[in-house]
Amino acid sequence: MAKTKQIEVQGSVINLSIAKDSDYICITDMANAKDGSGRAADIIKNWIRTRTTLEFLGTWEQLYNPDFKVVEFDHFKMEAGLPSFVLSPSKWVETTNAKGIYTKKGKYGGTYAHKDIAFEFGSAISPVFKLFLIKEFQRLKDDENERLNLEWNLQRTLSKINYKIHTDAIKENIVPNLISKSQINFVYANEADLLNVALFGITAKQWKVENPSSKGNMRDEASIEQLVVLSNMESINALLIEQGLTQKDRLVQLNKVAIMQMKSLLENESFKKLDN
Repeated sequence: MAKTKQIEVQGSVINLSIAKDSDYICITDMANAKDGSGRAADIIKNWIRTRTTLEFLGTWEQLYNPDFKVVEFDHFKMEAGLPSFVLSPSKWVETTNAKGIYTKKGKYGGTYAHKDIAFEFGSAISPVFKLFLIKEFQRLKDDENERLNLEWNLQRTLSKINYKIHTDAIKENIVPNLISKSQINFVYANEADLLNVALFGITAKQWKVENPSSKGNMRDEASIEQLVVLSNMESINALLIEQGLTQKDRLVQLNKVAIMQMKSLLENESFKKLDN
């Protein structure tokens, strides 16, 4: 959707219609800036009826407008230069299906031309005015590009933030779950698997079955946070054994420790830097 913008050229306001693919400039404003209000329509009609202008417009349309009616254009070109030949922008558009020029009514109304055509019109009314017009138009486009770059950088920043949120959500999944009753009642062959179940929720053998393509074991694939907690759990488990707690009771306690410590590490800013 086109947006109306304005630039000031040698003290005169020129309206622009800025779209994604094409920019149009109000040549009515340009004509008024050159010769004062009231004569713009005549200036545009006198300009568009010349053979030079028609050849320029026709060539532009054939380059960019596949629906341009070439036969009707040739008819206008044959009449160009005759004293009786009169042509207006609206008649040009209606007859040839041109898209390089259009007429707009209401607020910001007037005859608008694609920037290529508007600059050509500028050459006809005043080469000096044309140069100032190009300068101000380019300044506007540079400002737009700067704003778009700022928006692009903002989007990149937001994407990074969203990515961080996503990775944090994944990390939350490595926080151990509360072990089930069946796990509590199960007797593990060694203390290493007791720790594995408390932290990872499965035994080393179960992990291997679920990850047949992995060359290492579950501890080789563990995160740095999990390895830190695992080391702490080994010391705590040794202390619980000395206190005479059963394997079932130790599993419950170790699971609680794993959950608490994993959450603490994942929320620690200093520890996060080690992962980056």
